[in-house]
Amino acid sequence: MSTDTATHAPLVPDEITDLVFRAARTVNTFTDGDVTDEQVRAVWDVVRWGPTAMNTLPLRLLLVRSPEARERLVAHMNEGNKAKTLRAPLSLVVAADVDFHENLPRLAPHMAGVRENLAGAEEARVRMSRDNGFLQAGYLIVGLRAAGLHVGPMTGFDAPGLDADLFAGTPWRSLMVLNVGTAPADLDGFPLPASYPRQTRLDFEDVARTL
Repeated sequence: MSTDTATHAPLVPDEITDLVFRAARTVNTFTDGDVTDEQVRAVWDVVRWGPTAMNTLPLRLLLVRSPEARERLVAHMNEGNKAKTLRAPLSLVVAADVDFHENLPRLAPHMAGVRENLAGAEEARVRMSRDNGFLQAGYLIVGLRAAGLHVGPMTGFDAPGLDADLFAGTPWRSLMVLNVGTAPADLDGFPLPASYPRQTRLDFEDVARTL
């Protein structure tokens, strides 16, 4: 085995990996600055290139901005997630499109007949949309961090109730809610901590086996 440290040199600068992983935190409190559609669009234009099974791309986004829409969203959040969602500049409801197969002639033209094969397999589509939707949600969180934004991901909400309210008549099914904005540099006067103390993570030896 080579001991040449150059073979283990990072492919991107440490400040980048710090920004999206090591120094990045889940954020609960944000400044009053807006998060624009253009910022979210720019992040999507990058993270859409992350791989999904058969290039299905089932992730869908609902950008919750208006006071009326925010009240509807908050009504479905768990109690501990209500206040932070009310205060966030932008909340993204991340969803999976169960009817993702309708786009496959465009997204996977080399796979003839796949849309027709999946049309009558709703259970398989639900499973595929959730698996790949969560995969894309991971890309999205990293992409938002890379764009200099802070993210507060949450799965604590009444998903069936949210779907019946905000996604009625659509094949979208909610996966998580992301509060997005910029964390305050000075926490004085904020009713919620911007973030909680950094917790430990598992080591490679805790999570990996070699066969």
